[in-house]
Parts: sequence; C-alpha cells; structure tokens
Amino acid sequence: MLDILDKILELLENKDFPQLGNLLKDMNPADVAELFEDLPREKMALVFRLLPKELAADAFAYMNPDEQTVLVEAFSDKELHDVVNELYVDDAADMIEEMPANLVKRILRHTDAETRVLINQILNYPKDSAGSIMTMEYVDLKRGMTVEEAFDRIRAIGVEKETVYTCYVTDSRRKLKGIVTVKDLLLAPKNELIRNIMETNIIYVSTHTDKEEVASLFGKYDFLAVPVVDNEERLVGIVTVDDAIDVIQDEATEDIEMMAAITPTDKPYMKTGVFATWKKRIPWLLLLMISATFTGSIITSFEDALSASIVLTGFIPMLMDTGGNAGSQASVSIIRGLSLGEIEYKDVGRILWKEARVAFLCGVSLAAANFVKLLLIDRVTIPVAIVVCSTLVVTVLAAKLVGCSLPVLAKRIGFDPAVMASPFITTIVDALSLLIYFRIACAVLHIG
Repeated sequence: MLDILDKILELLENKDFPQLGNLLKDMNPADVAELFEDLPREKMALVFRLLPKELAADAFAYMNPDEQTVLVEAFSDKELHDVVNELYVDDAADMIEEMPANLVKRILRHTDAETRVLINQILNYPKDSAGSIMTMEYVDLKRGMTVEEAFDRIRAIGVEKETVYTCYVTDSRRKLKGIVTVKDLLLAPKNELIRNIMETNIIYVSTHTDKEEVASLFGKYDFLAVPVVDNEERLVGIVTVDDAIDVIQDEATEDIEMMAAITPTDKPYMKTGVFATWKKRIPWLLLLMISATFTGSIITSFEDALSASIVLTGFIPMLMDTGGNAGSQASVSIIRGLSLGEIEYKDVGRILWKEARVAFLCGVSLAAANFVKLLLIDRVTIPVAIVVCSTLVVTVLAAKLVGCSLPVLAKRIGFDPAVMASPFITTIVDALSLLIYFRIACAVLHIG
C-alpha cells in the first residue's frame, strides 16, 4: 500500500492525472478509502474527482468520518448530490450521524426527497437498535409470481439494492410471508410459483431489537441478511452481514476498552487526540485510585499485627496479585460467555458451584507449591507458611466467586458486564485478600 501511495503522490506532483485515474479505477473501494487516510487533506478532493462514479461512492462509504468531512466540505452542490444518492441509505445515515450539524443540513438539502425521508427514518430509531443499522434497499417478491417473473423483477430493481442473494416475499400490506434465495430460484423450473419454493419458517427481528442481538444471529445461523419488521410485522428493511460485522467489531472494541477501565470511543487510536485520550482514561483512574485507598486503610488497621511479625509484609504483593489474577480469569470467561449468549442469570448457581470447585483445585495447587518454596527458599517458620498458604486457598476462592458473579449481576441490573472486568474486580479482590490474610495471621500466630 505504501508503494501505491508513493506512486499516487508522484503522479500528483507531476500532474499526470490520466495515469493516476487509470491507477485508481481498478482498485478495491476499501483500499481506496485506506489510501485517503494518508493523502494530504488539500489533495483529497482532487483524487476523489478522478475516481469513476460508482467506485467513488463505494470508497466514500468505507472512509472514516474525518476524510468524509474533508470531502463534503470540498464538494460542489452537484458533487454532493451525486455522491449521497449513490450511497446505500444505511451508509448515508451512518455518514450523517458523524457529521457536524452545519454539514448535515447541507447534505440533506442536496439529497433527493425520497432518500431524505429514508435517511431520517433510520436516524429516528434508537442508536443501538436494528432499525439504526438496517437498509431499506432489498428485493421483494410476491407469492403469486413465477420464478421467471421473479428474475425479471430482480434484473429490473436489483442493481440499486444492497443484496439480491436473498429475496423477501411480502403480501399487499408488506407483511413478511417468506424468504427465497437466488439458489432456490436457479434450481426451480421457471414456471414454478414462489409460494411453492419459499421458506416460511422465518427468523426476523424488530426495528427495536438490540443490534448486538441481531449481530449474534449471523454467527448462529450463518445468515447473509436478516429481515427487520415493524410492530405489525411489516417488512421495513434488512440488516446485512457487513453491518453485522461492524457491530461485532465495535462491541468487541468497546468491551476491551471497558475491561481496561477506559471510556469507549468511536474514533481509532491514531485519530484520537492526547486530550481526548486523557478524558477517556482519567475518570476510571481516579475512581480506582480512590477505591484502592481501602487497601491502605486495611493495612493501617493491622499495623500492630505487621509489627509483631514483619515477615508477613513481604508476601502481601504476591497474595494480592494472585487474587487479582484469579478474579480476572473468572470474570473474563463469564463476560465472554454473556456476550455470546452462552450464560444467563438463571445459570448463576451452576456458575458459582463450578468456579468454587475450580478455585479449590487452583488454590490447593498454588498453596502446595508455595509451601515448599516458603520452607526451602524463603526459610520461614511453619506457622507463617501455614498462614500464607491458607490465605492463598481462601483468596483464590473468594476472587473467583467475585469474578464470576459480578458480571452476571451487572448484566441482570442493566449494566455492561465488561465494566466488572480486571481493574474493578482486582481492586475489590485486593481488599479481600488483605482482610483474609490478616484475619488468618491473627488467628494462627496469635498477634494483633
């Protein structure tokens, strides 16, 4: 890609626009969009105008909001009209959502009335709903059509639709009655009626279904598209696999950021400024710092116990780290299971029982290995070794139970389970580890 970029910049410098146009015309739209990320801003509009009309619109849909904004600002009214009306409606709606208000008004003003109505309809759906990511450009057929008539309709309207591989059979009121694929049509006699070959056991979603739930259907059923219906089961659009992949990627990125105690953002890392990055991270760091003061308070409250047996101090980091790691293991597994729909709130009892047994095995294994180390390498007394190893077993048990239960409870009350990931759980487990450690030490060593 760097070689192509250098070649483009060289052709621009030499003003060899015919050769530049020939270089660009056979490129994939996604690759063209990627090139625009590295082009000088003042050259973007010039290069865009050299693209064939269809390639230009496809590449524009792949571009990041920053590049789209630069181009929209540079477009003439006619160019703006041509580009927006070449876009699929869902892509146009996505673009408008990211634009400044003054550019949104200009875009809508130079969009065909029919397209403008469809864009506004999509924008009115909740942000995380199926309606917000669906497209209204699909092929609809009637039950009384023959296969030959169906192909005639696909040829007539298919060029402007986002997909023709799956067609939707509706009645006169647009109610969804069946689905038929192009494969079904190709393998059927040309005079066969659609009602005889269509699939009537339809999996569909409503306009207000959560988009993450919609995306999960693609993984479960290997769909290329999912129909979207309104409250009266009238077909209003479809969600295609490319949009589902975008949702999955966005949700995965959001979960990763939240699990690292970072406020999620829509912008790529390299497009996010220093100040914006600071704003994303500092609230969580402040919260975790304040919550971590509890561990300091616990240590302070057991100063007498520590002064009576200084050797105990050296094992605090190991116990806290082991507890935090054990809790993180459990929380990540549960969060992943929740996101895939493998775990529900009703499973909490089975989860706790399973994690308790896993924790016991892990705790005993760690304690056994540590007991040998304490006696042979650290050369502590047996009572101290018993304190440390007993704390390991109880800490791992507590950490795994906390780590597996908090994400499930968070999901139950409507929070994102990813919030209960590593940093948050580690802070809780650190405090528990210290309490357990000092309580066992006081009981076994008779201090404090």
